Amino acid sequence: MDIGIGLPATVPGVDRQSLLGWARQAEERGFSSLGVIDRIVYPNYEPLIALAAAAAVTERIRLLTDILIVPYRVNAALVAKQAATIDALSGGRLSLGVAIGGRDDDYEVSDVPTSERGARMDAMLARMRELWEGKEVGHAGRVGPPASRERGPELLIGGMGDAAVRRTVQWADGWTMGGGTPDDFAGLAEKVRAAWSEHGREGEPRLVALCYFALGEGGREAADGYIKDYYAFLGEIADQIAQSAVISPEMAQQYRDGFAQAGADELVYFPCSTDVGQVDLLAEAVL
Repeated sequence: MDIGIGLPATVPGVDRQSLLGWARQAEERGFSSLGVIDRIVYPNYEPLIALAAAAAVTERIRLLTDILIVPYRVNAALVAKQAATIDALSGGRLSLGVAIGGRDDDYEVSDVPTSERGARMDAMLARMRELWEGKEVGHAGRVGPPASRERGPELLIGGMGDAAVRRTVQWADGWTMGGGTPDDFAGLAEKVRAAWSEHGREGEPRLVALCYFALGEGGREAADGYIKDYYAFLGEIADQIAQSAVISPEMAQQYRDGFAQAGADELVYFPCSTDVGQVDLLAEAVL
């Protein structure tokens, strides 16, 4: 199983130095991917721009949105072009994880009704695929640079419902679970694999999971402070997410081994601190 690490792009206090230093150190230590998560109404860096910055200071590590919320971006052609641009500039390193999201304020500020997000997601995925595959429009023809892969960047679908499974087998190269236990992952991954086979897809879907971590002195405080703020809209569930954060090397290893046994192809540990020293602490624990 590959081990990725998130960028601190949503952690309050992140700045240019911590983001770029983190990206360089993650590649140096041998992590498989640099990941970003997504929301609008929060003082975070925009995820695609953060990944573009990381791409500029790295050469080998993959770049992962885990996830990018597509429906409130509205313009599928623009999202497709942004993703293809990052993929091209990074030498084909982008994995685009997408989902519908669950925060009403993000949709309100985007002037998109939350009730339309599912239909928008399906329409946008279809449009993005056809543009990545080279469909010509207008006078100039192509939208964005040629894809590094035949069907565009690697595409993952996030979510735990039946619609996410359907979108995975219809449009994507795999599926990602945004939180939960190894047991949760194993059950949902089996549903994805079964649907993949029933749909007549060749090979196996790529399966990704994430968790949060804050290691070393003050780890519990960092996890509580960040996660309870970021997920405050969930009420008491935010406390549960904070309690599940990795705060010791032993816990990091338990998550690694548990998700590997559950069949994950990659586990991405997302940070609760901007301290670049967290990269080394996690590498020493799980790589």
